[in-house]
Amino acid sequence: MKKFAAMFLALVMVLSLAACGSKTDDSTDTNDSENDSQDTITLKMHFVDPETAPYVQGGKKIAELVSEATDGRIQIEVLAGGSLGGERDTVELAMDNSLDIATCANSVLTNFIPEMGILDQAYLWKNADEAHAAVDGKLGDLIKEKAEALGLHIIGFEESGFRNTFSTKPIQSMADFKGVTIRTMENKYHQAAFEAFGAMPVAMNYNDVFTALQQGTIDACENATSNCLNSGYYEVTKNVTFTQHAFVYIILCMSDDAWNKIPEDLREPFLAAVQEGVEYERNLLNEANEEAIAKLEDLGVSFYDIDVAELQAAYQAKAQEKGFTFDPEWQAAVDEAVASVAN
Repeated sequence: MKKFAAMFLALVMVLSLAACGSKTDDSTDTNDSENDSQDTITLKMHFVDPETAPYVQGGKKIAELVSEATDGRIQIEVLAGGSLGGERDTVELAMDNSLDIATCANSVLTNFIPEMGILDQAYLWKNADEAHAAVDGKLGDLIKEKAEALGLHIIGFEESGFRNTFSTKPIQSMADFKGVTIRTMENKYHQAAFEAFGAMPVAMNYNDVFTALQQGTIDACENATSNCLNSGYYEVTKNVTFTQHAFVYIILCMSDDAWNKIPEDLREPFLAAVQEGVEYERNLLNEANEEAIAKLEDLGVSFYDIDVAELQAAYQAKAQEKGFTFDPEWQAAVDEAVASVAN
């Protein structure tokens, strides 16, 4: 009996040790799995624009390039179509660390960084080279510095480029703007420009523009040429005028929490990949605008040149009347960008 009891006790001990060993192995496997998942950083980037927009395609290129540059350790999921709200909504989400990367027009960020109003002026840049030199240089550094105080990290400047006017009736001269109700962004400088032309500007949510044009609530809107095609405006506006009145950037705003997830050794390749993607988007936008013009002409849309010098003079007079002024340091950065391209 004693011999049997001793054998039974020994068997229990062996089984207990085996169970403990198995439990330890399971725990180790779980930790390894957790470590593997922590090695991959997944970020969400949001756009209000549709999948076909050059900015969204640029975002997808950035995601591809970032993955390559970081050996897959950083993945970016691109969300399009305004699934999380408007541009200002998503910027606030990023500031609250509830969204990794928000994208917005520079005029939206002006609500939080007043000095950025200098970029909202009509006819600020003569060409895209000047616009690029500014945000890729000192002016971009000033924006980044102010954004960091808000808990945002500006990682790139995509663009919507120069904006033109889409209208239900032809606009071929400044006189044709008289009495035209036109949707603009909530931007006092853009609105002052159209007031100077004789139009009646109204601020309106981007997603409401098509219906407003269709119902006759507004007579015109303004945007990048490719958006006339991508947003379907051509169905209700058969006229595009090359006013080239403003240049708009699409700014990539990264939350503080998302930025801090990126290890030090990956930050340089991450930012380099983003910039490469930005360059891709800028080139893609030019191609998209050219393709859009050809397709829109086939769809019955007419294009008109206009005396831009007359429009510019009218805006400058209105700006002086309204007393628009800008931070001297920011103005110096703008002047430096213009001079760098001229030289």
